[in-house]
Amino acid sequence: MVRALTEYRSLVFDCDGVLLDSNRVKTDAFYQAALPFGESAANALVNYHVANGGVSRYRKFEYFLGEIVRYEDMEPLNELLSRYAERVRDGLLACSVTDGLGELRSALPNSNWMIVSGGDQSELREVFEARGLAHYFNGGIFGSPTDKQEILLRELKCGNLVLPAVFLGDSRYDYESAMKFGLDFVFISQWTEFSGWQEYFADQPTAVVHYESISSLVD
Repeated sequence: MVRALTEYRSLVFDCDGVLLDSNRVKTDAFYQAALPFGESAANALVNYHVANGGVSRYRKFEYFLGEIVRYEDMEPLNELLSRYAERVRDGLLACSVTDGLGELRSALPNSNWMIVSGGDQSELREVFEARGLAHYFNGGIFGSPTDKQEILLRELKCGNLVLPAVFLGDSRYDYESAMKFGLDFVFISQWTEFSGWQEYFADQPTAVVHYESISSLVD
């Protein structure tokens, strides 16, 4: 980190792979949702999903229909989204939560915390409320169908996201989004599906801070 955590006015968290051990839940859900189109198509969607971590399900299924199975229209989109959501919700309610979240919040009582995720916003809010985690995020819980970069821009403009700020993420898109809007970035590797992240970050012009998990920040 460029600064000590206590110097940041805002902390932005990705959800999947950072707060929740849910990357595999979503990868499996993409595969099962697309399976009626055939194993080859389902595997192609999984590969696209993993290569584009942090991008919303809406964009991924639109890509699936338009580029992988080459439908002329988006008619099956709602059915795909529904099948995916049914599998994901149960997984989000059952998967592991990162250690150290409460301790980190206690250490940073004055900072504004928010979630900016590629996951569905309504689903995220429901899950975090049900799991007793929503109260940590006084700045809000935000997700798709609005894109992460659109969320960051909106929250900066309205004054909810105040700099200096740091984005804690596990994907290339998280990093790119942080850089675009002047946030520092911390890569959390514990549950990432970002293959080759070491080489990617080694090639960046500025050194990227890496921690294994949220709990590592409070050790």
